[in-house]
Parts: sequence; C-alpha cells; structure tokens
Amino acid sequence: MRRSELVRRLATVPPPTAPRSELEQVVTPPEAAAELLEQALGAGDLEGRTVVDLGAGTGRLAIGAALLGARSVTAVELDPAAVAIARAGASRAKTTIEFAVGDVADWRRPAELVVMNPPFGAQRAHADRPFWDTAFRLAERAVYAFALADSRTFIARRAVAARAHVLATRPIAWELPRTFPHHTRRRVALAVDLWAIRTEHVR
Repeated sequence: MRRSELVRRLATVPPPTAPRSELEQVVTPPEAAAELLEQALGAGDLEGRTVVDLGAGTGRLAIGAALLGARSVTAVELDPAAVAIARAGASRAKTTIEFAVGDVADWRRPAELVVMNPPFGAQRAHADRPFWDTAFRLAERAVYAFALADSRTFIARRAVAARAHVLATRPIAWELPRTFPHHTRRRVALAVDLWAIRTEHVR
C-alpha cells in the first residue's frame, strides 16, 4: 500500500467525540502513524506478526497494522467510548482486530510487536510509565512508539533496564489541534520522537 493511500485511510478514523484530558486523548496524526507503521514494516517487524496497540484510542495504529498485513492485532484501551469508535473504524476498513477494554498495566498477553502512542504526561506526570513498562514486558520482538523529546533520557534508561536495544530515535512532525477546553491555540507544534526498539534478544 502506498504511503498516500495509508495516510488517507488512517485519516478517516475519527478522534474521540468527547476527549478526556485526564487520559490525554489526543489523536495520532495520520502521517505520523503511517511513518511508524512503515518503519516497522520495512524492518520486518509488522507483516505476518502478532501486534498489540497499547492505549489504542480510536484505533489508528491498530487499524493501520491490520491494513499492512499483521497476522493478528489486539487493541487495548481504557475508554469504552473510544473502543466503540475504533470498532466502527475497523469494520469500515474491513480489518479484523481484537478489542480489549482495560488498563494497559493489567494486560498480560505477549505479542511480537508493540505499537503505541502513550500519554505524554502533560496532564499527569509519569502517565506514560505504565505503557513503557508493559511494552518492554510483553514485546517479543520490537516496540515502536511515540514520545515527547523531553522523555529521551527516561526511555533510554527504561530500555537499558529491560535489556532492549534502541534501533532508532528521530524527531517526527507533530501538530496538536485544539482538543481540550484549556487549549487556547488552534494548533501547536510538539517536539515528538518516533522510537524503534529491539527486544527479541531478551527472550
């Protein structure tokens, strides 16, 4: 699938209808989602693999992984309203995804690939830690994820502690549209990194 087609299809997945600031429910830009998924695909970490999307929101990463040939995709999300939107999006995209409503910290089933856009910690400090801990615990092959650039030292240390190897970290274009009532600007550019981390040697 061409990048333009992937972006177009991911863009049709809507954001939450009533985003919750305490959960930092901000939509993953379709271009950024496509870059993450294509990087995983190019490295042999996606097609034919088992995939779990931690904190899946309305499902852009999960749906994209299914579109690009994952063997199975599971989307774990705390908010039932977001899961309902994701289910509808998966149906429209003609993809098969297992949805699980619950806290990512409680998820126990491993997968070859973990993808995620965890909370950035803007509303609640360290909100991303359970996501990274779960990702390193469950990923049998690799983790591909987004994080604020300010989190580089934290994530690198978490990777070392998990005996994982950082394959790549690079800045990615990311504009946050006005989402919550306290947002005063129509959109703002964020300093966000895309991480690719190899975990398979740990097993």
